[in-house]
This record gives sequence, structure tokens and C-alpha cells, in this order.
Amino acid sequence: MSAPTTVADHILARLAEWGVHRYYGYPGDGIGGIFTSLRTRESAEFVQVRHEETAAFAACADVKYGGSAIGCCAVTSGPGAIHALNGLYDAKLDNQPVVALLGHTAQTALGGGYYQEIDLLSLFKDVAGAYCEQLAVPSQVRHLVDRACRTALAQRTVTALVLPSDVLEMEAVPEPPHEHGYYRTSSVPSSSITTPDPAALREAAEVLNAGEKVAILAGAGALGAGDDLTEVAERLGAGVAKALLGKTVLDDALPWVTGPIGLLGSTASWQLMRECDTLLIVGSTMPYTEFYPAPGQARAVQVDVDGTRCGTRYDTEVNLVGDAGATLEALLPMLRERTDRGWREHVETWTRRWDSYSEARATADTSGLNPEFVVRELSARLPDDVMVSADCGTATSWYARTLRMRPGMLGSVSGTLLSMGGGLPYALAAKFAHPERPVVALVGDGAMQMNGVNELITVAKYWREWADPRFAVLVLSNDDLSYVTWETRAMLGDKPFPDAQHLPEVPYAKWAELLGLRGVRVDAAEQAGAAWDAALSADRPTVVDARVDAAVPMIPPHVTVSQAVNTARSQLAGDPDALRIIADGIRETVGAKARSVLHAPSS
Repeated sequence: MSAPTTVADHILARLAEWGVHRYYGYPGDGIGGIFTSLRTRESAEFVQVRHEETAAFAACADVKYGGSAIGCCAVTSGPGAIHALNGLYDAKLDNQPVVALLGHTAQTALGGGYYQEIDLLSLFKDVAGAYCEQLAVPSQVRHLVDRACRTALAQRTVTALVLPSDVLEMEAVPEPPHEHGYYRTSSVPSSSITTPDPAALREAAEVLNAGEKVAILAGAGALGAGDDLTEVAERLGAGVAKALLGKTVLDDALPWVTGPIGLLGSTASWQLMRECDTLLIVGSTMPYTEFYPAPGQARAVQVDVDGTRCGTRYDTEVNLVGDAGATLEALLPMLRERTDRGWREHVETWTRRWDSYSEARATADTSGLNPEFVVRELSARLPDDVMVSADCGTATSWYARTLRMRPGMLGSVSGTLLSMGGGLPYALAAKFAHPERPVVALVGDGAMQMNGVNELITVAKYWREWADPRFAVLVLSNDDLSYVTWETRAMLGDKPFPDAQHLPEVPYAKWAELLGLRGVRVDAAEQAGAAWDAALSADRPTVVDARVDAAVPMIPPHVTVSQAVNTARSQLAGDPDALRIIADGIRETVGAKARSVLHAPSS
């Protein structure tokens, strides 16, 4: 590779030394120099998306799906940079290393009220607060890029470089002079924290060994440590609940894995936390504190690579700062083998009952097409190497509760920001990270209308380049912002406001066909299996437009009195779907619960 000639060339060359080779973005004159240089770099891949928000979402997801060590988006000045903020906050809140390249007004015009001139340093000081700097002279490139990448990796966060358009075109200075006021920096990543000191491990082991009813909560920080987590769980005779971002940590079919936790969790996870006397938290800061053990109920140990996240959700006695896998491996020999399997048997009974209840709920004869049934039909057909994304909304619930993920599969969502509009960008990033693997995206019609229909254009633009063309998008169409509708009923006790909640009907399958993709519409349960078979064997991306029942209730694992009363109040307030909700609710809860008890495997 020849020496960089412009500042833009130098930026890309230095980013390449940090392993950045894929850029998501949208062009504009404020960052034109970067795009001119990208054109000449054979090792760099540029993905043109339809909106800068998608670029930032995809940069985050690229890391989540293992495509890049550092995600990167490149957007232009002013409106382009503003558009990217939401996706960058997704990366920040989910602790993903992303570097944002932000085009900017030429320095000669700064302060003059030039068009698209925004104070980007002030605008990005929160989302990129760990490191946000503006390039002023060519000799800064080396240390600004190095510091941005090192900080993003070390703190697993977002950093940003503000790049005035005129500076990008200046002559590069790859080797700063060895003089006062200049820096020579390294592009070698810093080593990471591995294991805590032995004394802390022994203290943690004492707490865990003293317990008889051990529960484990595993989150995103445990990804990649499944084998170590399994050994620890077996040694302790523990049950394991999984936070949303930790869904693929362990096989959903393991009998002692109680599944999701929280508002979208399982009754098995609820019971696990209600009855345990000891809690081990591994790589999770799941925020719903009411789903942890009651205060004072359990002694607790937490493992996290970031010490600032320890002890922030539950009153832990020991906090171990280190890599999850290495820490669990070091902890294992100190743990007492459980010979009494009574607690584990309780956990497995709860899990069997939840599985039976889940099946009964998904097959309940609802007024319209049951969305859980559609996702359950997919679950049985998932390819071994599939990558799954889910958007925010009711799709998140069915992803968390109904989709059974096996070892080797990948899956993720906008976990902490819980932003709508991430499903298609995540799926695109997964596909660019691993073009040889199939992708499935679960998206509600609200998120699909937000940016999904546009990003199908991106799918149409690139799919022929993918080694495996399978890219299935499930649109759960019910013409309603369902998740918010249910929040209105359960939290506010009021009927939904149609002008705010109702969505126009869109022919998503026909839109896909117009773009040269496949489109399948599903109106009845007997069509669901065949639709998935077609989508997962198609020679091109496929949209499955499932017309599902909006009145199917999302029931928390533990329904509080206030939630039940408020939902009842909403029906008395004249909810137009009252009769369907009552009928579907009885079938989905009372009926499904009764069938699950009658037909559950004996304990």
C-alpha cells in the first residue's frame, strides 16, 4: 500500500491498522474527501444505506454479530450527523465500540453561519463523551485516530472525529515531526482485563458455596463464555435466566435454562429469582429491579469486565472485574459440587411448565392469526447457522419468549435504548459481517414503516453480492403500534388513542416483489409453515407479511394487581377491541395455562 497522499487517505489507512475495513454511511460534501479516498482503497468496503441512522445502527450491529472489532459509520455534516445520533446512542448504551466519522463545514467558513453548520463537538459531547475531537491540521491524524480507536475498544463505547471538509483534502503528514507539541502514537490495542485477583475469587467462591439454591443471571457480557457458564451452573446445580442481549449465551433447550427475564420474561425465570438464596450475575445489568430477588433474600456475586457496572442493580457482596469466560474458568475449581439435586429439579420443573404454557399460548385459537404461532413455526425451522435480529415492540417479546436459539446461532436487538427502527439495520449488518450465513429479521409494522421499507431498497441493491441470498424479513402486520397500545392499557388504564396508535395498511409483500425480492402474505395459521419453508429456501431475500391479531395480549411473567386493574379499566373506558381482548386473553392466559398444566410432562 502506497503512502497516503491526503488527510482523508491517512485517516482510512490508520483506521485500517485498527482493523476498520467496513464503513456504513451516506455521502455528502461535508465528508466528500473520505468517500473519494474509499473509492481507491481495495481493502475497504463501503455500504450505502438509505439513512444515516441506519448507518450508525449497522456500525453497532456489525460488532455485535462479530463482523468487526470496531464499527464505523461515515456521515456528512449538519443533518447527516444529526441523523446518526440515535444509532450511536444504541451503541453507547449497549457498550459497543464504534467510531463515528463526521463531516463538517470547512474551517475557513466556521463561525460564519455557513449552511449546515452545526456545533458538532457540543452536539456529540454526550454520546461520544469518552472521546470527541475535531481535526484541525494534518499532523493530528495519527494521534486522533489512535486515541478514538483505543478509547472505543478499551471502554467499549462510541467515539467521534469531526472532520472539516477542507482539512480532509490537505496533504497528509503520516510521520509527525519529533518536536515539541507533536505526538507519535501507537496503533496497537491495549491489553484487556482477564481475571480478578485470587483473593477476590476465593471470597466469591465462599458466597456461592454457602448457597443451596443458586440462580445465575447471564447477559451480553457472557457471550462467548457459554461452555464456562455451563460448567459453573452444573457445579452449583444452578438455574440460569438470560437477559435479552444474552439470549444466545446458552442453548434455549437446556432443561435448567429458564429463558428470558424481565417484562418479556418467562414464569420459570420469575420463580427462579423468587426462590433462590444465592445469585451470580454474569455480564448483565438488566434494569428491571423488580425481577431480581427481593432485597435481603439472596447473597450475590457479580462478574463484569467494567467495574462501574457492578453492584448497580442488586446488593452484591463480591464484585469480580474481569472477562466472563476467564473469570468463570478461574472460579470453577473453587466451587463446591452439589450432590443434592433438589433445587435443580425444581428449576427444571418450572422450565417444563413454561415450555408447555408457551406452546399452549402459541397454539391458542385467537380471533385472528396468533403472532406467537407464526414465530413458533419459524423456531422449528431455523437453520443451524442463522443470524436473527428483532425490532423493538411486540416483535421483541416473541423473539425473547418464543424463538428457540441453538448453539452457533447469533441474535441481537437494540437492547438498552430499545429503539424502534433497528431490526433491518441490524439484519443488514449481520449479512455484511457474514454474507455466507442466512438472516432472519422480526419486525413490527410500526418499525417497518419507520425505516424498514426504505432499507429493503438497500437489500435489493446488495443481495446479489451475498454468498447466501437468504434474508427473511417477518413483518408482524396488525395496523397498530401494539406495544404502546398494551402499555396504555396496562400502565395507564386507558383505551388507546386511535389517531396516535393506528397505522395505515401497507402491502409489504407486494413492495418486496416490486423491488425484485420475494413476497409472501400470511393470513391464516395453516399458511405459516409453508411461508417459512419458502422464505428459508428462496434464491433471494423474502418478506413474509403476516397479518396478525392485534388483540393477542402480551402477558408479563408476573401480572401485578395494578396491571390487571388498569387493563380492566381500559376495557370499561370503551376500548374498541374490548371483546376481542377479553376473548383472546381468556384463550391465551386461562385456557393456555389450563392446557399446559393438564398436558405438562410430569415432574
